[in-house]
Amino acid sequence: MKGLRIVRMLILSVTLLGLPAMGMAQPPKPPEGFVPVDQLPNQEQLPATPLVATAYGVAWVAVLLYLFSIWRRLAAVERELADVARRIDAQGRR
Repeated sequence: MKGLRIVRMLILSVTLLGLPAMGMAQPPKPPEGFVPVDQLPNQEQLPATPLVATAYGVAWVAVLLYLFSIWRRLAAVERELADVARRIDAQGRR
């Protein structure tokens, strides 16, 4: 148990000590001056349209699922209230 704790502490120490070193690493130097988009390397081009469309799609699906769950819960509450009203009505007639 103690050996596992030491291993965890070593991993945590190496991780925490390595993060600042990674942050201090210099990014690759950008090209000097104006470079047209069609001359950029492929790694620097990012197709934004599919990413934005996917993000909006996920957001809309999440909203619709949330509204569907609210609708179902509200229907269950309405059924329960109708049942309670029926029971009260039945007891009042006795």
